[in-house]
Amino acid sequence: MAKLPDPVLTNIFTLQRRIIESIEATTALAFRLFTQWGETTETLTELEELQNIQERLRSQYSRLNTLLLKVSESQPTASEDMLNLLYRTIEVAELSLDASIASLQEIQRNWN
Repeated sequence: MAKLPDPVLTNIFTLQRRIIESIEATTALAFRLFTQWGETTETLTELEELQNIQERLRSQYSRLNTLLLKVSESQPTASEDMLNLLYRTIEVAELSLDASIASLQEIQRNWN
């Protein structure tokens, strides 16, 4: 099994938690927009953007989770390519999460 360093595992689990929390926040905001203002020409763009954010976050979470499982099941060790892919996926997920949070905050400001 490929033993990942504790800081890497901690980073992955923290990232997964942040993604889940952002998915929940995105879903909650979409629900609030829809219940308070309905599906109008003003909210439709925002609701679509929230759905896109949620899909991007879900994709990042899934990709990260799948790679982590593959690395943990690798015997006797994970290949360098697999580890590089995992590390790159972490970087991309962090960037995507930061961009998603910024978009979510902008939509929240628009409707507060």
